[in-house]
Amino acid sequence: MGLRDTILKMLGGPALEQLAKNKPCVQTADRMEADGRTLLEHYTATGDGEYNRRVLSHVIGIERWGQSRLKVLLGAPFQQDEYDGYRPARETTWDTLQTQFTDTRAETVRLARELGSKATPDQKVLHNMYGPLTARAWLNLLNTHANMESRKIKKA
Repeated sequence: MGLRDTILKMLGGPALEQLAKNKPCVQTADRMEADGRTLLEHYTATGDGEYNRRVLSHVIGIERWGQSRLKVLLGAPFQQDEYDGYRPARETTWDTLQTQFTDTRAETVRLARELGSKATPDQKVLHNMYGPLTARAWLNLLNTHANMESRKIKKA
């Protein structure tokens, strides 16, 4: 592990927890639902392109991977893996990616609402880089990641 990774692991998790501290899962679910609609409008307006497909498939893969970790907080078994297996195939069309994003985001919103009613606020599950995170921190991270990465998607 390099110095950068060590610093991210030491400081990243606590910083993510601090950012999400006063954000209940249900509130984050509402924000993610609204942001999902805004992102889909952005994707529709920008159009297809190899770079855009690569970015959107990355966003989807990270969010699906995050879902697998969030499900651990609801009793699913933990699996130590990377996000690559959750990322849509390279040849997935732009229209299909937009549908997959919509479906993926809807599932994350559903999970967030379920976590809000069932998960213990201090319960944590491992993030490969940032260490153990609460559901609040995970959800905030997934939404922030999608919003930031999607800024890279430009008019094709």
